[in-house]
Amino acid sequence: MAAVTTAMIKQLRETTGAGVMDAKRALDATGGNLDKAKEIIREQGLARADKRSERETRQGKVESYLHAGGRIGVLVELNCETDFVANTDEFKGLARNVAMQIAAMNPAVVSVEDRKPEHEGSDVEVCLLSQPYIKDGSRTIADLVKDVVAKTGENVRVSRFVRFELGR
Repeated sequence: MAAVTTAMIKQLRETTGAGVMDAKRALDATGGNLDKAKEIIREQGLARADKRSERETRQGKVESYLHAGGRIGVLVELNCETDFVANTDEFKGLARNVAMQIAAMNPAVVSVEDRKPEHEGSDVEVCLLSQPYIKDGSRTIADLVKDVVAKTGENVRVSRFVRFELGR
């Protein structure tokens, strides 16, 4: 059992966005194991994210992305609760990654709830939030959104998107 140091707390805070006391408690609970502490922080963040899911989101960002020499273009609307969070690097990065996902995977709708009978294929093919993330197939787009909710403390949601492709 390693003694928890301020350097360990600082490192955990930088990688997870957790508060000082949350980081210290997680490190104490795991005997100083950073990987296990990250998992505890992540689980706590996901629990908080579920509680925030009903909060109103009126701020955010419209992200554009062009791919394949301008042959594919995407606009995606990502919303949050405040303009402060909309200007954070985490939020901007999520908007960019979601736009790239849409360009690469061409989903038809945001979520399973938006699906209509004319959408053929599995949820993974049709629904953006159900798709494995193109940069890390072990995580879904919904997981990425929940991570940003956990880090920022605000509800975040993908509202809508449009994808253009030349010749289609």
